[in-house]
Amino acid sequence: MPARFISFEGIDGAGKSTHIDAVAQRLRDAGATVLCTREPGGTELAEKLRELVLHSPMDALTEALLVFAARRDHLQQVIVPALARGDTVLCDRFTDATFAYQGAGRGFDPGVLGQLEQWVHGNLQPDLTIWFDLPAAMAAQRRAAAREPDRFEQQALEFFERVRSGYEARAKAAPQRIVRIDASVSKEQVAAQISAALESRQW
Repeated sequence: MPARFISFEGIDGAGKSTHIDAVAQRLRDAGATVLCTREPGGTELAEKLRELVLHSPMDALTEALLVFAARRDHLQQVIVPALARGDTVLCDRFTDATFAYQGAGRGFDPGVLGQLEQWVHGNLQPDLTIWFDLPAAMAAQRRAAAREPDRFEQQALEFFERVRSGYEARAKAAPQRIVRIDASVSKEQVAAQISAALESRQW
């Protein structure tokens, strides 16, 4: 099985993390060597930057710079070497999240984000992005039942509505790469949608 790069996206509370392990097992059963990782994070340095981004007050530019710094280290240390080995990489968030959260959510200049994207990873994009789309109010209910909120999860519904619109814009711009999953339905129905997306690519 050739190397593949799959990212999982969605607003906090959409339930994407629940399904990554199942996708990993499916691909392993098909013969792939699978690496699961996350952003921000995935390396010692990137995990330290993640803690700053999630818990320290900062403006949108600082936030974006830290996220891309973490991504650069993650790519160099983990993602690119894994793909070069022929592994399949499953990543909980990637650059679409930056355009959704810092771009649409924070209202930061998408042109600057695009320049940072080019500097950090050029034309490297996931082969497939699975976007868990969920209304902001439903996501907030799920988050409240699951965990203590971090700095992002404490944001108002309007912030997450903007983030969701940011994901929608990215999906419209890259329809061949980004597959929308209706995350408002049951876990089993979400899993069926993911399976259909993988099967359509004969994965």
